[in-house]
Amino acid sequence: MTERARSFGSVAAAYERFRLGYPDDLVDEVLAYAGRPVRAALEIGAGTGKATRAFAARGIAVTATDPDAEMLAELRRHVPTSVTVLQAAFEDLPLDPAFDLVFAAASFHWTDIDGRWPRVAALLTAQGVFASFGGQLHLADAALADTVRTVRSPYLGDDEVPTPDGSVVDTGPGSGSDSPMQWPGSELSDSGLFTDVRQSVIERRLALTSAEYVAHLGTISAYLMLPQRTRHEVLDRILEVLPDVVELDSDLTLHLARRRS
Repeated sequence: MTERARSFGSVAAAYERFRLGYPDDLVDEVLAYAGRPVRAALEIGAGTGKATRAFAARGIAVTATDPDAEMLAELRRHVPTSVTVLQAAFEDLPLDPAFDLVFAAASFHWTDIDGRWPRVAALLTAQGVFASFGGQLHLADAALADTVRTVRSPYLGDDEVPTPDGSVVDTGPGSGSDSPMQWPGSELSDSGLFTDVRQSVIERRLALTSAEYVAHLGTISAYLMLPQRTRHEVLDRILEVLPDVVELDSDLTLHLARRRS
């Protein structure tokens, strides 16, 4: 997993251009759950700062961390000067000071399981909030998705990112608060260090040109792990079978938890 986790820097500019940002609804839900002012927040695996910007825009002092220097160089081009930037993996972060909010946007699955939750708890103030959210783009047309899988299969069996417990996060219909608790909510509940663990889904649907969608695929770790020539070939094959515009489901699964006092 480490090699995949460190694969994004080579495409940092494309990542910034073709990865989606995060909606106000998500930030609203996190802050409403906190139930008190959030003055300082830590982001784990900030990438190019898509989520950093969303929270910093609310007047929160965000410390954005990432182990990849190229991703952080791109982040610095887009975030306000109020954001503190720190190059470090989650496992190497100093545990002082503590934050009102620790959040991870499509990144927490890259962290090491050993000591994961005690470290998160140590980074939070008493009753501080942890938030993890993310979700891949999926073609809304099931028949088209099957066609793309068939074209992709000689090169790549699956382009999903498995979670540390071996499951794949389901962000489809019916995967919200009434569905079984998914990772990382399941681990949060079992850790004994957090309370009021919640799971919800923020629904999003959008249309992209086929070229934009394929460019997005080119920023996903499963494709980045392929040899460059193979990657270009499979992406070209996918582009050939797509219509000019594709409809996409881009739901976000959000997990929230509060540190026990």
